[in-house]
Amino acid sequence: MIKYTRVVDGGWDICPGEPADVCAGGPTPDKVDDFVEQWQRERPDLDLSAMGLFARMKVFVGALATAMNRPLEEHGLTLGDFEVLGALRASGPPCVLIPSQLSEQLMMSRAGITSRLDRLETAGLVERRLDPADRRSFRVGLTDSGRVAIDAAFAEHIANFTRLANTLTAEQRENLDDILRTLLRAL
Repeated sequence: MIKYTRVVDGGWDICPGEPADVCAGGPTPDKVDDFVEQWQRERPDLDLSAMGLFARMKVFVGALATAMNRPLEEHGLTLGDFEVLGALRASGPPCVLIPSQLSEQLMMSRAGITSRLDRLETAGLVERRLDPADRRSFRVGLTDSGRVAIDAAFAEHIANFTRLANTLTAEQRENLDDILRTLLRAL
């Protein structure tokens, strides 16, 4: 693990006592490093080795959400709209589900799904029809406009994921995927 030491001019000495060429290409310290350093100064009795990792993940998730929402907004969609349209589209032809299926897939309350469906129906992206097999229920399906919207937004969404993932090597992507899977299991 690289230890950073603050130097007098406000820069970072990444490898104290090592020649510059030995340390070339190391990670550039960021605000998370400053945050951890502050806490380390205040609480030297604690092992803060995990703090930077999880603080950096939090910053990353926030930045990712902002970056991923931008193209959705350009299509007039919220993340919630995108999730509902995506679930319908991924269900395959005829791209129809009942609200309880959407609720289960998106891990949302039925009231939350109803609110999203109301908005999407008003926008002409989904339509609700009575279920012929059970007239107490209805089916939700993509309209032609809804299909066009989700296909365009999804293509941009995947392009953004691909662009971001391509900043890593194939080995790094595989390692990160394994690491995140392990951490999710630990929760």
